[in-house]
Amino acid sequence: MTTPATPALPAVPERSRRYLPDADGWVPAARRVPSPNFDERPPGTPVDLVVLHNISLPPGQFGSGDIEAFFQNRLDPDKHPFFATIHQVEVSAHFLVTRQGELVQFVPCTQRAWHAGQSDFFGRPRCNDFSIGIEIEGCDDLPFTPAQYDTVAALVPALLAAYPVRAIAGHSDIAPGRKTDPGPHFDWARFATEASLAPGMLPYRCPPADASADASGD
Repeated sequence: MTTPATPALPAVPERSRRYLPDADGWVPAARRVPSPNFDERPPGTPVDLVVLHNISLPPGQFGSGDIEAFFQNRLDPDKHPFFATIHQVEVSAHFLVTRQGELVQFVPCTQRAWHAGQSDFFGRPRCNDFSIGIEIEGCDDLPFTPAQYDTVAALVPALLAAYPVRAIAGHSDIAPGRKTDPGPHFDWARFATEASLAPGMLPYRCPPADASADASGD
């Protein structure tokens, strides 16, 4: 029996090449801020989902440095009333994209960051096991910046080239009713165009034709 050929990796746009993760899962273009909040992925689990989030600390404020402190378990509970309610929560994401478009990495892509919580991707629970989490500094009430779209649109094609990613979803897609991010101001169409994504990579935005037919009762 002939062994099937290994599918070719997607072509990497020039602007995305410095975002290609190394063998350990670290992206050279990112500023590295290691978080202790990660563990091993289940053996043999492919990394095939990217999850987009938004985050701001304090809520609705940007550039404070408190996101990094939060992901490193050093958030000051006396700095803001909200911080007293979350400073003992241990969470992380693989990446943060600041308002200026800077990419910060907390966890290598080969490891499991704690970003999705209770979640489900089309019947597959525990999305942390098989996903990469990208936090975009922002909130549900304000638009994101052009620099942020530039960075996310450069990073995602590099991740697609490095790992068998087959879909990009919002946190609200995999945790509906519990989460709302990246929120109504995230322009999915702009992101898809800038990242040159095929419609099938955004299953919650462009459901398969057969799914639409099932929903219509045909």
